Amino acid sequence: MSIQPENDGLFARLRRVFAILGFLYLGAVILLAVPWVQSHIVYMNALKLPWNAHFDAPERHGLAPGKTANIKIQTADNHTLGAWFILSDTIYHDLSFPPPPSAAELHISEAVAQRPTVLFFHGNAATRAISMRVRLYSGFTSRLDANVLAIDYRGFGDSPGTPTEDGLSLDARAAWDWLIAQGASPQDILIVGHSLGTAVASGLSVGLSEDGVKFRGTVLMSPFSSLYTLIDTYNIFGVFPVMLPINMIPRAAGKSGKHHRTPTYPDFVCLKGIYKSFLVHKFDTLSAISKLKVPILILHAEDDWDISHTHSDALFDALLEPYLPPVYSPSTSQESWSTQQWNEYHAQLVTRRETRESLLTRTVIPNFGLMDQFDGFGERITLLKTSTGSHNEVGTLEGVQEVIRVTFFTPENLR
Repeated sequence: MSIQPENDGLFARLRRVFAILGFLYLGAVILLAVPWVQSHIVYMNALKLPWNAHFDAPERHGLAPGKTANIKIQTADNHTLGAWFILSDTIYHDLSFPPPPSAAELHISEAVAQRPTVLFFHGNAATRAISMRVRLYSGFTSRLDANVLAIDYRGFGDSPGTPTEDGLSLDARAAWDWLIAQGASPQDILIVGHSLGTAVASGLSVGLSEDGVKFRGTVLMSPFSSLYTLIDTYNIFGVFPVMLPINMIPRAAGKSGKHHRTPTYPDFVCLKGIYKSFLVHKFDTLSAISKLKVPILILHAEDDWDISHTHSDALFDALLEPYLPPVYSPSTSQESWSTQQWNEYHAQLVTRRETRESLLTRTVIPNFGLMDQFDGFGERITLLKTSTGSHNEVGTLEGVQEVIRVTFFTPENLR
């Protein structure tokens, strides 16, 4: 008895399934090229988690009674941002317990005068009240003994408006200006960003550096080098690679390196390059980060399935690049290089590698991660890669918070 008809039927069904999946993917890709859809995917601000958040009652989201002030911040373009100012543990513990609900608001000026403040920019989706972010605030106020200012960008949480790249930049500057208006010293402010917030934090940090403002430093948690390069490695829900189907098409992906900010030939004529040309958001940290003139900590979990830790490598390498000797190669194709040209090229690579090794100080932290450091622009630049922590929880690790404390909150830097 032949089973060929049954096999033919199975293959026909599989072909239909794959055809349907292919059309669904194509439809999704086309939709992502539409600016309105693209913005909702990038920001995901419609996911206002937790639902029915009580921004005026932070205690209901896990913060101590009277420790947090629910405030409003006005931007330069007349948007109103919802924000929380959370007292450091030292300031909070000086209050009688339980303090009145308005205690935090009454002690803001005292808090910024006596303790450093973390200016925190969160990632896409959800609000400042979601539990994973509240755990970050708790770690900052306890292990770092710092105040925290956490804002919701326009269009997020209880902040009306529509998020845009320029709008988020204005929101960040408004938060900074608010802290200065309360009496905070720039040198007492540490700028921290997570995920999408790393692009916001970098933009603010670069602007301040270009203005000659000296602040405590910048921390980038789970960053991406640029939105253009993120498309290559991003996994939806940490599982589905956005570009995998296109990459499987011969010659569709082009020949760009993993983290080049702009495509190289023939990427601009390939299918992926054409698709990327529809990106209306840039968030290009890679091209701007070398302008920072403050201590920088870049940290990433190796088990981050949303944004690959190779993005942090690219940012760290961009900061290190000015201190490495360049590598020159003959303008002719490699097939025509002479033995001498190959030897000279190899010698340059060896010199570059040895110079890199001489500049870096590597620290292996058993059962935790790896830390590389070098001094650039007269400041300490640090890359921390942890073995665990995933995308959203890496900043809550006690070891990570300890690295932040040692890097930015050592006794000689505190009042």
